[in-house]
Amino acid sequence: MPDTSNSQDIVERANTAITTLQQAKAAIGKVILGQDAVIDLALNALLCGGHALLVGAPGLAKTRLVETIATVTGLDEKRIQFTPDLMPADILGAEVLEEDEAGKRHFRFLPGPVFCQLLMSDEINRASPRTQSALLQAMQEHQVTIAGVAHDLPKPFHVLATQNPIEQEGTYPLPEAQLDRFLFQIDIDYPDEAHEREILLATTGVRESVPTTVLNAKDLLGLQDLVRQMPVGEKTLNAIVTLVRLGRPDQTSLDAVKDGVSWGPGPRAGQALMLGVRARALLQGRLAPSVDDVCALAAPVLKHRMALSFAARADGLSLPDLIDRLIKEIA
Repeated sequence: MPDTSNSQDIVERANTAITTLQQAKAAIGKVILGQDAVIDLALNALLCGGHALLVGAPGLAKTRLVETIATVTGLDEKRIQFTPDLMPADILGAEVLEEDEAGKRHFRFLPGPVFCQLLMSDEINRASPRTQSALLQAMQEHQVTIAGVAHDLPKPFHVLATQNPIEQEGTYPLPEAQLDRFLFQIDIDYPDEAHEREILLATTGVRESVPTTVLNAKDLLGLQDLVRQMPVGEKTLNAIVTLVRLGRPDQTSLDAVKDGVSWGPGPRAGQALMLGVRARALLQGRLAPSVDDVCALAAPVLKHRMALSFAARADGLSLPDLIDRLIKEIA
């Protein structure tokens, strides 16, 4: 028989979490205007214990979004401005040789900015591949190794990286292995006319809105644990498995994918959807995820985990259009 007491506990915790998350969304929304979908996806990534890649033109409040989320969630935040001359030690830290009062020399580890709870990697594609790869172990294993010694990162640990899609000169595109470490790719578009008017009025006056703290690190860890305990129905699970497999050229039944996709989503895509649909249900005030949640998260999960062939791009096929076709198969 199912453990009804445990189920009841999950329901009670979920109801409390829904209220808290509504307060957090409102606190962020007072500062970041007209980007409700972006706020939801960024919070979703944190609830899943993952990382997110924010892609948008300059001036769309990517930096301010990360700073506001750090304040509202009570996380220790640091920022790294990625440049071509940035070295791995500038991110991870390094050992320095020191001499004590007795004249004895010893090495002491000086932690880099990666030792925080929320790391903003600004314009991550401007750093060299060597420096980009320095984040791989940190993002995946939540620890870094310096001089053969492993150093654990704080808990929780999240990376919110930004990328400018316009200026590509002098940049280093992230390799597939590193892109796969990001739970979501969050595209930030220009605000609509009404919200842009509101932004102008809110940000050019004497006072600007200041975010308030709603959560702390312990609260966030509890929410992450709750997300992993939430049940996923068989119909939703089947939709996730079907969607991911349809995106793989060697497993799909769709000719557009067979002929137009160079490589498809791996198992991490399914894992991201399994966690993401649960978190999205909580953020929308529901206790169980649905197929609609899978459809809503398909693009943020898949767009950086799939690549079109040259022939498909030459024929005018775009990745968003292809993902829309996949969504129609499961909707």
